[in-house]
Order: sequence, then structure tokens, then C-alpha cells
Amino acid sequence: MRDARAQKKLVIGLLDAGNRPEWWLGFRQQMRELGYIEGKTVFFEERFASGKADLLAAYARELVQRDVALIVTAGTSAALEAKRASAKIPIVMATGADHVSLGLAVSLSRPGRNVTGNSTVGSELTAKRFALLREMFPKMTRLAVLWHSENIGSMPAVRDLEAVARSSKVTLQNLGIASAAELPQAFAAAAQERAEALFVVAGPLTFPERKRIAELAIKHRLPTMHGPGEYVEAGGLASYSPNYRDFFRRAAITADKILKGAKPGELPIEEPTKFDFTINLKTAKALGVTIPKAVLLRADRVIE
Repeated sequence: MRDARAQKKLVIGLLDAGNRPEWWLGFRQQMRELGYIEGKTVFFEERFASGKADLLAAYARELVQRDVALIVTAGTSAALEAKRASAKIPIVMATGADHVSLGLAVSLSRPGRNVTGNSTVGSELTAKRFALLREMFPKMTRLAVLWHSENIGSMPAVRDLEAVARSSKVTLQNLGIASAAELPQAFAAAAQERAEALFVVAGPLTFPERKRIAELAIKHRLPTMHGPGEYVEAGGLASYSPNYRDFFRRAAITADKILKGAKPGELPIEEPTKFDFTINLKTAKALGVTIPKAVLLRADRVIE
């Protein structure tokens, strides 16, 4: 990498609160389609924290010290740390939410700072996922929520879920975990409190553990609702979300605009327009639950 910098080659920092190479592949492919050849005309400095929040700040500072042309981030906490590390280097969010309330942008239409990119939407999606779960299990009165307690990007989703659960008179059990080692204990607690379903908040800790979460949910007979469809592909019951791989492709397009002279503060933060509802019938069978036909007919994808 020192050789690349000495030759004045373009260096872009990739900062991920988790470790999601399958999503970054879309970014790399789109950059290639835009004419950037990795290893020749562009070099990527990867810093993936794998859910370890304490690493993010150090990683962000490392990228700033390397004087990268811009930083592309995955996860709200990654964007926050990049912004704290530099108010000058352009930051493109592949994923993130609550940009205005967290001070990353003045507004979505005109961010006004050095941060732009994509919004994965917040409150509306949480409410929609909860509503779908209620449609699948209308008699549900006790719901557990599994989330990474050290990830600031997960906190708004938990608050939103608390609000919709309260208004629906559903008792919500908080299962915040700090590490993957706490997963068995969290599921045991859900079983002890007789939770009837589990709402999994997507994040840098839960994503790489999605298969294990699915296995534990089946073991404890807990139907699950997720964000990204990858959780359902790994064995979760249902998910509702925009296409995350597409977010990373769009981040490359935004990065290209900035590299060609556009100012991040003047590029609107983009919101998704299409959402996919996925159901895993293999998992439903393993759980011994029946998905109402009316709900199945609305699914964009059914895994059998």
C-alpha cells in the first residue's frame, strides 16, 4: 500500500462496523463497472470491526491518517466514527439510519456536511416488521427482541419496537447482548419468560451469527422476524427490508460522483423505494407453525 500511495494512486477506505464481504462485493463490482480497476487505478483499505465497537474509532483514525480520498461506511456507528475522525474527508454511507438525529446530516435532501450516501430507514421499517409478525401470529402477546447492546445504530430500532409493542399491548422482553457468547443465555431467558416470537435487530454482531441465531430459534421454538433477507437464507423465519447489496452498489455510484468533483454536503441521502418480504417455509415446518395464506401470498420470496 505504501507503493500505491507513492505513485499517487487513488486510495479509498472501507469501514464496516461488522464484517460483510458479501455486501462489499457489490460495491467493488460497481466500482469496476464505473472504470476503477482494483490494484491498478484504485486501492481499497479495509477496516472491518466484526461487531467489536471498541475497534471502530481506531480504525477510522487509521484511515484518516492514511489520507484516503474518501471513506465508505457500513453501519451507522461506522459513519459516526468516521465523522468524528474527520470533518473534511468525504464519507459515503452504504448503510445507516437516523442521520439527522445523530448529527451526520442537516437534512436528507441537503446533508450540508461531509457525509452522504444511503438511508436504510428506521421507524417505519420497525413498525412494518412488527405488523407482519402480528399478522403471522395474531395471538402473540409476548415478544423478545435480540440486539447488539453496544451498537448505537441498533438503539433506535429497539426504542421504536418498544413503542409499537406498547401500543399493541404486547409485552416486550429486552435481550441486549454485548457478544456472541451471550446468545445461548439470551435464548434461555426468552424461553424462561415464555416469549412467543423473536425480533432480531440487524447489526454488525448479529449478521455473522445469523445461522447460529436461526438454529437456536428453532431449538427454542421461536419464530423470528429479521431485516436483511440473508438472515432468512440462513434459516430465520421471515424478513422485510430493502436490498442491502443494492445499497453498496449505489454507494459506489455516489463515491464516483464525489471523486469527480461533487460535494457530499450537496448530494441527497437516498432512501430505498423497494422492499422485499421473505418467508422460509422450511423453517416454519421445523418450528411447527403455519403461516396464514393471506400473508404467504404477499411474500416476494418464499424459501421451500
